[in-house]
Order: sequence, then structure tokens, then C-alpha cells
Amino acid sequence: MMRNPRRIPIRRGFLVCALLLAGTVTAAPSAIAAESPSIQQIHGTTFRSPYDGQRVVGVRGIVTSVTTKGSAQGFTFANSARAARSSSALVVFTGAQTPRVRTGDAVSVSGTVTDHFADAAPERSLDLPLTEITAATWTVTGSGPIPLPVLLDHRTVPRAFTASAGGRSIEYHRLRPDRYALDFYKAHESELVAVRDARVVGPTNSHGELWVTARERDNLTPRGGTRYGSYARPNSGRLLVSPLPGTAPLPAADTGDRLGGLTVGPLGYSQFGGYELRAARLGVLRHGGLARETTRTQRPNELAVATYNVENLSPQDDPAKFDRLAEGITGNLAGPDIVSLEEIQDDDGPADEGVTSAGVTLDKFTEAIAAAGGPHYRWRQIDPADGADGGQPGGNIRTVFLYNPARVSVVDRPGGSATEAVRVLGEPGRPELSASPGRIAPRSPAWLDSRKPLAGEFVFRGHRVFVLANHFNSKGGDQPLAGRYQPPQRSSESQRLAQAELVRGFVGELEAKDPLANIVVLGDLNDYQFSPAARTLTGGGALTDLVDTLPPAQRYSYVYQGNSQVLDHILTSPGLGRPDYDIVHLNAEFADQVSDHDPQVARLRPLR
Repeated sequence: MMRNPRRIPIRRGFLVCALLLAGTVTAAPSAIAAESPSIQQIHGTTFRSPYDGQRVVGVRGIVTSVTTKGSAQGFTFANSARAARSSSALVVFTGAQTPRVRTGDAVSVSGTVTDHFADAAPERSLDLPLTEITAATWTVTGSGPIPLPVLLDHRTVPRAFTASAGGRSIEYHRLRPDRYALDFYKAHESELVAVRDARVVGPTNSHGELWVTARERDNLTPRGGTRYGSYARPNSGRLLVSPLPGTAPLPAADTGDRLGGLTVGPLGYSQFGGYELRAARLGVLRHGGLARETTRTQRPNELAVATYNVENLSPQDDPAKFDRLAEGITGNLAGPDIVSLEEIQDDDGPADEGVTSAGVTLDKFTEAIAAAGGPHYRWRQIDPADGADGGQPGGNIRTVFLYNPARVSVVDRPGGSATEAVRVLGEPGRPELSASPGRIAPRSPAWLDSRKPLAGEFVFRGHRVFVLANHFNSKGGDQPLAGRYQPPQRSSESQRLAQAELVRGFVGELEAKDPLANIVVLGDLNDYQFSPAARTLTGGGALTDLVDTLPPAQRYSYVYQGNSQVLDHILTSPGLGRPDYDIVHLNAEFADQVSDHDPQVARLRPLR
């Protein structure tokens, strides 16, 4: 039996989105006609409507919300009947035409039932559909009470996310809303839903959206987020919150803040994949007081090595971005000795004019760090071939080493280029790089449209240290967590696996020369600590992924769709002993962020 969703009273006035004149929108009827089904019959008991493409007449309900802005206008209407596997509400889509109804109107609607896929045509879509009535006409027949919203919490939303279909579509599987969260959301699609005192698990973004969790107790991080720790458990309580068009924008909220009281609105499906609460009434923002972290300064005998994705930094950025990043490296990261930077753009930024040099970008950044009281860093990097390394078109992003010459020296060895592969040379017990810096296997197809790793040889207090800076290919093209194919295919994963195998092979060459070589592999690997790519790097005990040394609740450096997750890594060889490691949370959990990644630092004591 399905657990009965708890329903809560709400005053009608909170849901009024527009007060409009009565009217209709007309269109030619479809070829197939039906009698007057109920809303529940139109939804059916799967993700696809049994009436998709058919004309229906006289569908009755009460208007619960109205959208009167933009090109996606319309209204939702609902009845008070309940069915275990079918929603009691529907969207009427009117496009750019304003629907002349108001909340509380009793309506009789005719039109064409359409399973709408927001991302693409139905045959190509990766998403699940939202069932609508299009080409609609309606008659206002009176007024009535608005059905009460369904409260979403740990008692109503199942913990299990979705059923497995072996990678195939779940759109025709019979809904089990008592067992699976996706089924539960579909069974309440377009109904009024509510969350109470909802914890923010994904900060307000540039689109004016945020993420909350309806399951308060699931995978809580120490700072108020929801940790993503397994492909099998993508945190079913996560829910996108966006303002219903025509209502006030969402406030700037950080992870761990709360929307006090009730947040209420119809349950939709986002064009970016996943169910969303389109808030007609928003709870009162209560700040949780989240503070940006600062790590400790390294001791004289500790080599501090950091990684920081600076999100497409170019000279065209506002000087404030350079200043804030500089303050982060100087203050929050305490001036590491070596910093691997990811997403440094060329000197003309996203303009695609054939420029690949980044000297202007890096000089501007290192000057900003010095002005903020940080080290007088020098930099080393290799310009990529134009347009060959992916990222923002025209930007020519690359990895770069910053190093503090007062604490560490670089072994400059010429020969590195965009296409020349660095090799491991030297006598047994004393490996060296053929070029420093140099790129690892840059001609390999594993790096197609992706950043090539940068290998550098450094000396700290007489100890030779090899640092391999990485920025693996992105997750672009992967199927969405809340999409129609379950479990979702991670098509981008195979390229990262090939990249990890090349980096792991290079580490093996260094260790073949010296089993206790001091090796650091770091950067934005664009993958989780439990992924095949990460496990390839740690295979055989050659490297330790330092994120695995943290308590599970602290393992995250990025927040995506309300999941606090690991994308950035520092891995070390046995010769570096037991590093002191810290992920420094100063961006990803905040609405006001200078990068979408959190940096991290490891303080190392080379054993030889």
C-alpha cells in the first residue's frame, strides 16, 4: 500500500499568482477524440500518459496556480480525488497567450494531451516527460476550494531513488510511489506540494534557483549539505526550487540556510532534468551563518601543494575576480608552495582569434596575489594547440603551475611542447623528466578535446618532487540522474578512465626508477572518489587519494544539483608519508562564489 501523503492547510491568498479576465485559447482539434476522462485517468500509472496525442473534452478541476509571464504561460488545475499511482493535477500550456483564469476557478478543459519533453524531441530526449494539455479551450464553471498541498518529507518521499531498468527507459514501468522517489514525484506531478523549514543543499545559482532536501536526515555534511557518496544513492530528497513566473525572485541562499515555514507550489519537471517545486509561496530565508574556511600555514619542513580550478580566468574578467582569487590563495589557502591551477584561459579569453599564450593572464594573477600579501609566485605552463583542449570555445584553458621560489625551486628542462610527450629518464634511484614542464602523452586520443596533464619536477629542501597537474574531460553528455534511462549511462566516463590509465602508467614509470619517488597527482579529475578513473589511479597502492582519508561526511569539493560531491583530488605516493590534507570550503556552497570549485591543499614531508 502507498503511504498516504500528509496534506497541510494553506490560505488561498498565498497561491494567487494573477487576477485575470475570463477567456479561452483555441486550436484545431487532433484527429482522435476521447470522452471526458478524469485527470487521474489522463496520467495513468506510468511516466507516459495513455492519452498522449489524443483530444480530450470536459476535464474538470480547480485552478491551483497561474503563470502569466514569458513564452511558457498556462495554469495548473486539480481535483480532490486520490489515486495511489496517478496525479490529481495537470498543466494547461497556453504558450505566449495569457490564460484568463484565476486560482480557485472551477474549469472544464478540452485539448490535446501531450507528454512534453523539455530537452529535445521525444525520440531523442534524455528526460522524463511532463504531461500537459495543449491547444486548449476551457470554460469557467464556478469556483471551489483549492486542494491542499502534499507535504514532502522523509515520511512521504521514499529513500530509494528509482527502479533499475538495466540502462533502458523507465517511462512505461508501472509506478511504485510507495517505493521509489521518482515514481512518487511523478504520482504528484503538477499537484501543489510543500516543504517545511527546508534545508538548502545547493546555493542560489545564476538562474535564480536553489536546491533543498525534503529528507532532512539523509547524508548530512557538517556544513549543511547533502553528500553524494554512491552511484546507487543519489539522494532522493533533493528538489529544485524555482520561482513561479510572475512571483518574486529567490533570495541569495547558501548551503545550510533554511526556507523557514512553508514553501508551496506546483511540482514540475525542470528543463535541466529533475523535478522542481515552482514556488508560488516561498518560506522565509533563515541564514545558517556558513563561513568560508581558512587552512593553517605550512610549517618550515612541510611542502604545501594545492589545486584550484579558477573557472575560466582570463584578462577580460572583472579585476574583482582576480582580487578575490588572490585573497583566497593568500589567506584561505595560506600561500601554498606549489599550486596547480585549472581553467587558466589564454590572453584574449573567450575571443577566438588564434591566441594561445597566457602570460598576460598569469602575470595579472600573480601580481594580484603579491598585492594581497601572498608569495611572489612564478609560473610554468605549456601553451596548448589552438582549440585542441576543450573548454569554453576560444578560451584555450590549460593547467598551470604556480610556485613560490622562496620555498621551492623548479627544475627547468627544455623540450616541452603542446605535442611532445614527456618521458621518464635518469638512473635507478634518481628519475628525472625529459622536459620540465612537459605534457603526458599529448598525442593520445584519450586527450581529444581535453586538457593534457602537465608534469613538473621541483626541489624542496633537497628533496626531488614530481607534480602531475590534471584536468580530465568533463561529464558533458552523461545521462541525467533523474532522467528516463535508469541507471543513467555515464558516457564521458570511458575517456576519463583512459586518461587515468595514462597518468597511472606515467606514475609507474617514475616508481620503476625509484619505488619511493615523491609523486603528487592532483587537479580537477571531474570524477568521484569511487569512480573507475579514481580507482585506476589508486590501483596497486601506487597512490593514495587523500579524500579517502577524510571522514565520509567531509568528502566533497563541488555542489551540483544539491549533491555535495568530489571532483577535485590530491593523490600522493608512499614516499610522501602521511600528508596533512584539507579541502578548503570557500566557493561551492555559497551563492556568492568566485569559482564553482573549492580548492584543497596537502602539506607533505618527503621521506627522501
